[in-house]
Amino acid sequence: MDRNLRAYADAIVSASIKAVQPDEAVARALAGRRFPGRIVLVAAGKAAWQMAKAAYDCLGSRIDSGVVVTKYGHVKGSIANFSCREAGHPVPDENSFSGTQEALDLVSGLKPEDTVLFLLSGGGSALFEKPLVPGAVLQDVTNQLLSCGADIVEINTIRKRLSAVKGGRFAIACHPARVFSIVLSDILGDPLDMIASGPACPDSSTCEQAVAIAKKYTLKLDEATWALLRQETPKALDNVTTQITGSVRELCAAAAAAARKEGYEPVVLTDQLCCQAKEAGSFLASILKTHARDGKKLAFLAGGETVVYLTGHGKGGRNQELALAAAAGIAGIPGAAVFSVGSDGTDGPTDAAGGYADYETAAALKEKELEIFDVLRENDAYHALQAVDGLIITGPTGTNVNDVAVALIG
Repeated sequence: MDRNLRAYADAIVSASIKAVQPDEAVARALAGRRFPGRIVLVAAGKAAWQMAKAAYDCLGSRIDSGVVVTKYGHVKGSIANFSCREAGHPVPDENSFSGTQEALDLVSGLKPEDTVLFLLSGGGSALFEKPLVPGAVLQDVTNQLLSCGADIVEINTIRKRLSAVKGGRFAIACHPARVFSIVLSDILGDPLDMIASGPACPDSSTCEQAVAIAKKYTLKLDEATWALLRQETPKALDNVTTQITGSVRELCAAAAAAARKEGYEPVVLTDQLCCQAKEAGSFLASILKTHARDGKKLAFLAGGETVVYLTGHGKGGRNQELALAAAAGIAGIPGAAVFSVGSDGTDGPTDAAGGYADYETAAALKEKELEIFDVLRENDAYHALQAVDGLIITGPTGTNVNDVAVALIG
């Protein structure tokens, strides 16, 4: 591994994530707003704790009580009298269900002048859940969706119809109180009804689309689940005000600024990346091959969310798979590196935020008798990158605005 290149990569990752923390965004959303009655807070998602802390710093004791549901390891301490819960992601578990029920109990019996301050971030689809099917059935459907190559919009179109809180149903549970929702976007194009499956947003998807997705990926569903897919979701809500803050576009801009500070000329290729992770890695490697002889220090950036089609039984995540797939293409090209991270600090069911590979990675893997093609077929990028010090580990970051991949040359 080229230690200088890795230092550049780590500096870009650190600066990028720091720039998209939700604290200032939450403060801006609350500035100047008046709430006449009681305020209760519900925060759900990977950035829930950070957003709840920012809201409490702004409003203090004006918030009567609160429930925070986030991913395991993401609670960083107590917040006033809030109940801070940790739960399963990307597959919901019993703590997801009990934490969500606590939130539903909190918002029941409110008056029209009261406000539910609803802080939502990516990951909420798993963390904020009251299933309309048995929990084991929901977990099975979720695992099928995560392994078949479906994108996040397709996944959430299905999940909405199996839930008592998704697709606008949480806002209905808050009625007659008003809901003021601050949303940290983790989906390309910021579709409100798809971020965390839209608990406080009317659903734009249809039953026909849900059924078509289930058939497209040949999901194995029981009759009760098929029946729920054919039931329509709420299409209008009259008690919600929403403000979106944060996006992958901001993450790309932050990464570009960080790369420039390290002496690279940044080129943002896209903030709408949506393909298989290994294809994205191969594509970024091809770009570096094209520019290897330019003599310039260039940084090519791609933000978005790739997918992994599971063919093996290994351990990894989409960002790790992207970096590993690039390793073969950039082998032996001096100054070439590709790295990719999830802004929330987690990548798949691992403790890594993403992966790093440079022009020496392929040779290092070969020395350890690891063939890149075989590792990718087994979806075991985590252990391969771990063997060559290619994991990027940040810990929970407190934000969640998609992923960014960076390709360096020069």
